Amino acid sequence: MIDLKLVRNETDFVKEKLATRGVEAAEIDDLLAADQKRRDLIVKSETMKATRNQVSDEISQLKRNKEDAADKITQMKQVSADIKAMDDQLTTIAEEVHDKASRLPNIPNDNVPVGLTEDGSVELRKWGDIPSFDFKPKSHWEIGEALGILDFERGAKVSGSRFLYYIGQGARLERALYNFFLDENEKAGYTEVLPPYMVNSASMFGTGQFPKFTEDVYSLKEADETLIPTAEVPLVNYYRDDVIDTEKLPVKFTALTPAFRSEAGSAGRDTRGLIRLHQFNKVEMVQFTKPDESWDALETMTNHAEDLLKKLGIAHHVITLTTSDMSFTAAMTHDLEVWLPYQDKYREISSCSNCTDFQARRAHIQYRDDNGKLQYVHTLNGSGLAVGRTVAAILENYQNADGTVDIPKVLQPYMGGQTKIVKE
Repeated sequence: MIDLKLVRNETDFVKEKLATRGVEAAEIDDLLAADQKRRDLIVKSETMKATRNQVSDEISQLKRNKEDAADKITQMKQVSADIKAMDDQLTTIAEEVHDKASRLPNIPNDNVPVGLTEDGSVELRKWGDIPSFDFKPKSHWEIGEALGILDFERGAKVSGSRFLYYIGQGARLERALYNFFLDENEKAGYTEVLPPYMVNSASMFGTGQFPKFTEDVYSLKEADETLIPTAEVPLVNYYRDDVIDTEKLPVKFTALTPAFRSEAGSAGRDTRGLIRLHQFNKVEMVQFTKPDESWDALETMTNHAEDLLKKLGIAHHVITLTTSDMSFTAAMTHDLEVWLPYQDKYREISSCSNCTDFQARRAHIQYRDDNGKLQYVHTLNGSGLAVGRTVAAILENYQNADGTVDIPKVLQPYMGGQTKIVKE
């Protein structure tokens, strides 16, 4: 959540920064007006409580002197009723302030390219040769269906559109990938975690999905549970309402989980294949760091995700997203995009973001600095990697004219020495 003190003290700065994310100045003004009303009510309430204490002392004195205290008692009842009404009003306005503040995105870093659309992202680097074929490359879904390793038709029959079955070598390839990712992440210092796949609303609020993006998730009826859209949610909330031992920082978690997304607003986009599903596997990386270490951590995390693609031998590039294209919680995001020959373009396979103290404020995650004072940690998250999209990249980049698919060398030990996917 945005720091309310920063909004009060540096209003013009906050307006300028959030304007690059599509936030109107009126939203900031509304928040400040509600906040001022809350602060005025606090002053009034405290003044009335002081009056109540004074009247209470006067009543006690009158009773000790055996004097009539009826008028003062009547006054006390009225003051108490007024305080009760004001406290109720204060609760309402405090909730309004909290709601308004919780809907404002994180302030972008000065080095984030400004843009109100995805256009304008900055390419940081490019790796690998774009593959050339002496035949027309097929789409990953055509390849997978022809090999009998991807079954979209039965997935749609059983669950609906944007679901599928991985069959045989397809399931084994998926398993090989996420085991490879987890092993590499562990080598990089990440602790593997197997978290819950359902979380409560407080957790969804902590990482920024609620209250603004409730339409993007699957929530259970008549229960405060939501299927996770990413392992980031249970991993970050592991320390919700907690103080992390300073000597433990940085904390680095990784997890393989399914991700469940409604894909609201994606009608007509990527209707075929593995790019945009309602359920997919993803290996996630999350870090908790001290504030002065988070920007180096972002680059290290991005480089590690990129190394996974290099070891797989898949051409890709790294870009920095524009102010409006990065996630609600991010202060900066680097996207890794892999080359897909059939589409003749790069497509996203990982987003690595520094959320600074934005999520930590929402989830109340702190540590003690060198002076023993409580401070908010910085949180970072990144895909390492999205498994289904990596399968798509392998099928398209390693396809052969006869319909078979070569298996990247680094994955062959995970597939029992198998070097090629052939039709069974």
